[in-house]
Amino acid sequence: MHKIWYILLSVLLSSAVVAQPNKHELKKMSIEEYINTYAPIAVEEMIRSGVPASITIAQGILESNYGNSELATKANNHFGIKCHTGWTGKGFYLDDDAKNECFRVYKNPRESFHDHSEFLRTRQRYAFLFELDIKDYKSWAKGLQRAGYATNPQYANLLIRIIEERGLSDYDKHKSNHIMNDVKDVDELISKMPAKIYVFNNVKTVIVHPDQTLQDIA
Repeated sequence: MHKIWYILLSVLLSSAVVAQPNKHELKKMSIEEYINTYAPIAVEEMIRSGVPASITIAQGILESNYGNSELATKANNHFGIKCHTGWTGKGFYLDDDAKNECFRVYKNPRESFHDHSEFLRTRQRYAFLFELDIKDYKSWAKGLQRAGYATNPQYANLLIRIIEERGLSDYDKHKSNHIMNDVKDVDELISKMPAKIYVFNNVKTVIVHPDQTLQDIA
């Protein structure tokens, strides 16, 4: 009888171990969580640099597998930016177009978003993009592909599809390329952000504008 109970207990314990998700699965982000977490940073960068927030978010989703890629989780690199000449920071090595290529390592994701904007702003091959309408995400997507940001021939179409499926163009509506000159503080910056649900420190937050009612918020 004792042997039977021992066997049953062993089976139950084995089943419990198999059923437990691993740590990586517990931490995996959804696309919605990625957008809610990083859209505010993308909007800040749009105001500062002139890169459409929709483009930044879509590239982050595509390049980092919405925050779950090895490069994003271990190097905080959400845009696949390689070390290139002149990079003095740390490197993270992965096989990409060539074997063991060097990718930039950031202290946190915000640094990655900032560097993404600077990468586009400071390289001549992307200069023509900043002459485009900030709300013309299709031309920006096609321009990035034409300038060689990625080798995938469907890169522009993938970005456009993500933007349209997720309604990311809404984040471009409160911005002109020079709006930062008129922003005096953080409160004013927030007032220009779309009224959506964001996630700050794992807490869902709703940005409320003065003319909104409780029914609007609900």
